[in-house]
Amino acid sequence: MAVNLATVLPPNKKQATVDTPRNFFLYGQTMNGKSYLAGEFPNPLFLDTDGNAKANPFPSLELRNIRGKDGKIERSIIDQLDDIITALQTQKHTFETLVLDVIDDIVVMIEATICDREGVETLADIGYGKGYAAFKSIFQQLVIELKALPMNIVYVSRISTKIENNVTIEEPSLPEKHVNIVNGNCDYMIQCKKIGKNYIRQVKMKRKNYVREQIDDENILAILDTVTGAFERSRQTSKKEQDAIVKKLEEAQEEVIKGADVFEEMEEEVAQQVAEALTKEPEPTPAAQPTQGLKSSRPRPKLK
Repeated sequence: MAVNLATVLPPNKKQATVDTPRNFFLYGQTMNGKSYLAGEFPNPLFLDTDGNAKANPFPSLELRNIRGKDGKIERSIIDQLDDIITALQTQKHTFETLVLDVIDDIVVMIEATICDREGVETLADIGYGKGYAAFKSIFQQLVIELKALPMNIVYVSRISTKIENNVTIEEPSLPEKHVNIVNGNCDYMIQCKKIGKNYIRQVKMKRKNYVREQIDDENILAILDTVTGAFERSRQTSKKEQDAIVKKLEEAQEEVIKGADVFEEMEEEVAQQVAEALTKEPEPTPAAQPTQGLKSSRPRPKLK
């Protein structure tokens, strides 16, 4: 039977582009406007982990591992998240945004659940890397299922500060390997910061150069208009500039390698000196020299 291509293929003409970001990663210090920004998203449902669900003016659910009298976890955060996602997928509701506040605590509670099931203290205590593999599988599945929801997803994280080459670097406190999973499924990473009395919102990373005219959600557009760098286009780097940057990176890497080699040589030299000192036979102690015939500076006692 012949196939009617008109019913299978799309029309050969340009169509209006709709490109609305739906997944966001917010981070910053406590009381720097993270939750406030999350509350600006339309019809949010907060999943709180800090015990302040009742203090939140928006609808919220408190997440925590619930333990029985024997101390074992009876209702885990994994079960609770599964029930919440299923309800959002299958039931009628008016929520448009799901806020995970904070994702750092959710990670810790997932790890605690796995350890509780296996009767160990840490994931490392589960042999052959099975603990880490179980966590990674559960966490990745969580992020993928959240992204599949027809809603805005907002992850909230605290901040970590470190100093490199006398420069203070601020980054999410969520471990980098977990940030990569979350941020890899997000459209914007935004830092919230308070400077004096001013609250700053700044884009740190974004999936692409979003265009205002292609965002069809007025609420999301209004939020992005308050964020520095939300619609700033990435500057294209010339081949000459790329070559110069790559050369500097390679030179810096070579210096690091050279420094490591020098340090390794010093370690080997010190180790060799220590080994020689331990194996070397001690030299005999020289015999005491006789004192006869030596002049003494002390006056001799007079004989009576």
